Amino acid sequence: MLRDKLKNYKVVLASGSPRRQQFLKELDVDFEVRLKEVEEFYPETLKGAEITDYLAELKAAGLDGSLTPNEILITSDTIVWLEGKALGKPTDYDDAFAMLRSLSGKTHEVITSVCIKNLSKKDVFNETTRVTFIPLSDEEIKYYLDNYKPFDKAGSYGIQEWIGLVAIAKIEGSYANVVGMPVDKVYRHLSKFA
Repeated sequence: MLRDKLKNYKVVLASGSPRRQQFLKELDVDFEVRLKEVEEFYPETLKGAEITDYLAELKAAGLDGSLTPNEILITSDTIVWLEGKALGKPTDYDDAFAMLRSLSGKTHEVITSVCIKNLSKKDVFNETTRVTFIPLSDEEIKYYLDNYKPFDKAGSYGIQEWIGLVAIAKIEGSYANVVGMPVDKVYRHLSKFA
């Protein structure tokens, strides 16, 4: 259905995330991946979804000049928001361990922003999901880090992995958003672009 609406367009996904790529495949959208390295810095005054909105737009701006009239660009950014602080991707094993220790036994928010744009318009939206972890032992955290190596994930975890089965007591909101993209909103917003 969406595929038919988009038949005159080429969708460009500016993300190396295998999870985001899989979501677009499952929506039956033809797309190409086009990556451009962007320094992901943001003003310290930004909070929560302001950060991810800013970074999603920053990633889109990085591809300005490369879009053709029939292309629709999708960029995205995710953070874990805990007690007024943004947790991005860990810098190393120790950083990942510290992140998971800080999430243990607490509720945090996973915030994802998406920027969809073409040469004539831009649409930025976000989704917030609340996730509650049970208390985790140091051994459980080490087991997860050693076996799943979640060093490319915001907050140092992937909900679709072992930790999501054993450590998550409650989730309020979109599961897909925690995996990497609010797919229901992407579907609706892409439909409007077609």
